[in-house]
Amino acid sequence: MTPNGHARSQAAAAAELGLPADWRDLFALTKPRVMSLVVFTALCGLLAAPGAKHPVLAFASILAIALGAGASGALNQWYEAGLDAKMKRTAGRPLPAGRLDPQTALQFGVGLAAFSVFLMLFASNWQAALLLAVSILFYVFIYTMWLKPRTPQNIVIGGAAGAFPPLIGWVAVTGSLALLPVLLFLLIFLWTPPHFWALALFVRSDYAAAGIPMMPVVAGERSTRRQILLYAIIMAAAAVAPWALGVTGAIYGWTATILSALFVIFSAQVGLRRAGEGDALKPEKRLFAFSIAYLFILFGAVVVDQMWTL
Repeated sequence: MTPNGHARSQAAAAAELGLPADWRDLFALTKPRVMSLVVFTALCGLLAAPGAKHPVLAFASILAIALGAGASGALNQWYEAGLDAKMKRTAGRPLPAGRLDPQTALQFGVGLAAFSVFLMLFASNWQAALLLAVSILFYVFIYTMWLKPRTPQNIVIGGAAGAFPPLIGWVAVTGSLALLPVLLFLLIFLWTPPHFWALALFVRSDYAAAGIPMMPVVAGERSTRRQILLYAIIMAAAAVAPWALGVTGAIYGWTATILSALFVIFSAQVGLRRAGEGDALKPEKRLFAFSIAYLFILFGAVVVDQMWTL
């Protein structure tokens, strides 16, 4: 049975039980937790960009990015409904739980995607609208449909989808690219593997049950831990690169240096840990939680640093 066919059977069974669907289920389709990080990094890119943008147009641009991220999440859940039903972590989502019909989710995702791109076009410029469209298409077709079910490198290449927001925010103001937003794109791209592999280590059984070839499932925990540490070291170098290249000042530079050192230390605790050393997986969970705070603080430092130097 296809993922969508499985979701339809779930929806039909739930309909017989009278399970209700409301706006909260549609909101859950947008993956609001993921969206919050997307919106924040996009906002930081917009605020760090040189030049001024009318507050209403700036708000509309950020709203467009948020809606685009939500559309990506909705289409991802529509396509993966059958897989989500096999994992404890995602079985309660609206589609596998049967609270939403797959056709409704598909229409919602496509409509939201189209509206977000048109809103960006009218609120900013065609360059930002094009980048937003590319980011949605990349996440849905390249990552969700092609990479994720086929290769353990899915999150490495697919990480580009989550790295677009600061680029889009910057381009929404300037209409062009510059070195700083490109470096911020690279930072998120390199941050994504250790962030998601830390999560994958403590939900490995879920991915295995769903047949998703995440790195711990295919290459094993030992290899995954080593690669987390390797990517963390490379990411740390990318994080301090804006300061080293002179496109940010000392506020960002010292923040990046200190936080990246902590990131590498936490990654080393994961990377050098041997199998069987306890069942709590505390280093992995600590790294995952810190990685989220790391990105929020670091991008906040970019904005403070750029405003301080004006």
